Amino acid sequence: MPDASPRGFALQLKKASLAGAFFMAAIQAQAASFCPQPVNPQPVQVRQVVDGDTVRLTDGRSVRLIGINAPEIGRKGRTSEAFAEAARQRLQALVKASDGQLQLVPGAEAQDKYGRTLAHIYDRSGDNLEATLLSEGLGYRVAVAPNVDLAGCQQPAEQAARQAGLGLWRRSPVIPAGRLSQSGFAVISGQVRAIERNRGGIWLEIDDSLVLQVPARLQRNFPATFFADLEGRRIEARGWVLDRSRKGGLKPGQQRWMLPLTDPTMLERVER
Repeated sequence: MPDASPRGFALQLKKASLAGAFFMAAIQAQAASFCPQPVNPQPVQVRQVVDGDTVRLTDGRSVRLIGINAPEIGRKGRTSEAFAEAARQRLQALVKASDGQLQLVPGAEAQDKYGRTLAHIYDRSGDNLEATLLSEGLGYRVAVAPNVDLAGCQQPAEQAARQAGLGLWRRSPVIPAGRLSQSGFAVISGQVRAIERNRGGIWLEIDDSLVLQVPARLQRNFPATFFADLEGRRIEARGWVLDRSRKGGLKPGQQRWMLPLTDPTMLERVER
């Protein structure tokens, strides 16, 4: 019989706390092995952590971490997304633990459209901070060509959090395609009803409500066999959903929602 006394309850809480600490330590140790440090990274000093995937350096550069999309901090009266503040605070703690001294590895595409430096960052010990955040469920894994060098090691980092039900994965954020109601980043699920090819690229119709597009310029990044057995299969895809009805209306038969696929790892087959 368990001890129901106040002392017994306190002991149970202590054991649970120790077990939780041990579990998180194991996750963090695992995260350190996901994306090993490359040779000759650039030493940099962080001035400010903006949010869960962006930092500002003392040299004036704003750095957007490659491979992770953290929940958005609310600005201009908007409410922050779930775990947005937790992601920022965790990144702040990781930066502080490294005394603000990080190691930077620029991406193949060095800047985004906002002028931010696109890079992977590591702490003084050589641990990849994107993998750490992903392994704790504080951001979504993303792969946007050509900056996809670490997609293979970031994928298991996120999977560790998903399997453990951490952070964003505590409650499944996956949205059925038929329930899409707004543009923006999303992880969606559905069935591939049809696949078409034209000059604009490859188009996958999902549940009569969403179309996934592989732009023509990115087709070379997708293996020739990638689409071979997709029709009729259930899939999970992620990326930035666009509302095509905002561009002057839809053509007959067009789906309102479109999600451009930026890398093969942004689509996964779901087991039957």
